[in-house]
Formats: sequence, C-alpha cells, structure tokens
Amino acid sequence: MASTSDTIAQLRSRMAGMQDGMPRLPLETHPALAGLVQLRAGGSYAVDSASLALALLAGPSAAGGWCAVVGIPDFGVEAARVLGVDLDRTVLVPDPGDRWLEVTAALADVVTVVLVRTQGRVPERVAERLGARLRKRSAALVAQERSAGDWPRAEVRLTTREPAWSGIGEGHGHLRARRLLVEARRGSAPPRRGALWFPAADQTYRRADPVAAVAEVEVAS
Repeated sequence: MASTSDTIAQLRSRMAGMQDGMPRLPLETHPALAGLVQLRAGGSYAVDSASLALALLAGPSAAGGWCAVVGIPDFGVEAARVLGVDLDRTVLVPDPGDRWLEVTAALADVVTVVLVRTQGRVPERVAERLGARLRKRSAALVAQERSAGDWPRAEVRLTTREPAWSGIGEGHGHLRARRLLVEARRGSAPPRRGALWFPAADQTYRRADPVAAVAEVEVAS
C-alpha cells in the first residue's frame, strides 16, 4: 500500500500534468538535462544561459517539432545545430520590436517551442495571458532572461554557476571542454542540481557526475 507521502507526490504529479482541463503532455527533452527538468506542453521555462536555452529547443526539434526564436539577433545558428536543433524547422524573428508579445503568441499557435529573450521584467498579466495561450495550443515557451525573475510565471528556472573550461596548459593549448553546475528550481520545491559538460572534450553535450555536482554545490553554499 502506498504511503501518504507517495500518494501526495502522485497527486501533485497528476496536477502538474493538467492545466485548464487539458493534459500537459511531456515533450522530448535533451538528454543532458535528464533528471533536472522535463519539458511539458503548455509550460514556461526561464534560463539565464543561451546554451541552456538552445538545449531546451533541441529536444523537441530533434523529435520533429517546429521551433521559433524571437528577439535574439545574435542567435547562434552553428551552436544550435551542434546541439541538435533542426534549422530547417526553426523560425527566426530577430527583431520584433515592441510587437514581441503578438509575434510570440502567434508563433505559439503553430510551433512546439518558442524561445524569446526578455527585454526587462515582463508584467504578470502579460505572462499569464501568454501562458493561457501556450496551454490552449499545447506549446512551450523558453524565456532567456537578462536578469533573474524577468519572466514571472516560469514553471522552472534553470540557472548556471561556476563555469570551468579545460584544455589550456601552461601558456599553450586551446579550450576544449566546459563544465557547468546547473540548478533547476520549481516553485518552493527543493532545487535539483547537477553538472553538465557544455561541451565535453569530444564536442558532445551531456551530464557530468551528478553526485559530485550536488556535493560541490552544497559545500559551496
């Protein structure tokens, strides 16, 4: 028989998978982010890193979904390709101006994931209105924040810390790999933490040792 805590956890999971009476279906998530975040249709996700934003696009894109990128004139096309984003199914709107909300909402009607770079704090009412649109259309939104908290209705916030490059010797060599500590926060729940190679020395993007990463973050805090 399931314990009370197990039952509560199951109910919370079911509630998280439903919004406005519609099922919150899981979307393909990049393997590097396994155990940290699960993308769901209708959800909004905030990140402080361009590479993490691309990783969130890459999962649904590799599974055949369409993606859109709004308000990022310096979008890294090659980096997106390496991470697994299918550029043939990616719509780019580099400079929507003050019509970014209308553009983002319109694209949410036809693509699986929209990535938008915030230009400052987004009003609660705007985030909620767009969130309702996402849930209705079963799309997801990734907000690349300039400052923490720019997107007030984010379901999960992914933040990076302690980037460390390797490959440089004593005055020789070149950068080959970057290790990041990533923290995923969902509401008031305890954060999930892990280490990622972004990229690894072999130019893949994957999880590093999650146990060591948690220990390092806890010691650092």
